[in-house]
Order: sequence, then structure tokens, then C-alpha cells
Amino acid sequence: MVLISAADREMTDFEMKAIGDTVQGLPVFRDFDATTLPAIASDCVGMLQNEDGLDAVLDHLAADLPAKLRETAYALACEVAAANGSVSQEVMRLLEILRHHLNIDRLIAAAIERGVRARYAHI
Repeated sequence: MVLISAADREMTDFEMKAIGDTVQGLPVFRDFDATTLPAIASDCVGMLQNEDGLDAVLDHLAADLPAKLRETAYALACEVAAANGSVSQEVMRLLEILRHHLNIDRLIAAAIERGVRARYAHI
């Protein structure tokens, strides 16, 4: 989620709130210590500032994330991307890279993306 939020080099209040709400509200984070979130976000941003930072973060994510949670991670990344109301080309490209790195099937990714668009639609 932090990776997507930092993609356009600006972590907005909407994105940070979406991340915080997600961490506090979803069962997947039940045993997660939310007080560590700022430090984790800072570490992620720090890694991204290195020359091969994006690859390092993606490799770390793919290595540490259980296969059964990869679709969940992609869905949460899409949620953070949609938190601002529009998704930039940079963020769309990063979601594509993330999808490939996590080996998410294109049809599953499309279903996740469509569900997120439906959740963030405006009247």
C-alpha cells in the first residue's frame, strides 16, 4: 500500500487515511501492530530512494508475502490508488508492475480493479 501511495512522490492524507483504515479494519491485519506503520512506511520510502529501490521493494514483497495473500495485497494497492479519486499513469504502471511481480492473473486483476472502481464511483 505504501509503495502505491509513494508512486507519484506524494503520499496524500487520503492515501494515508486509507492505509490506516485498512490496517485497523481488515482481518488480515488482526495481529499487526499498527503503531509500527509509520516506521514501515518510512523504511519503504527510504528503500525507494535507492538506485534500484523499486526492484528491491518488489523483490522483498514477493519473497515475504505468502502466496495466499498476493491477491489481497494487489486489491489493497488498488484501494490506495483509488483513494484520491483518480489514478495517475505512474500509479497505473506501478500497479501493472506489481501485478506481474506478484504473479496475479490478468483476469483476476481486472476483477479486482473493477470492484475498486465500483467502490469509489461518484454520483
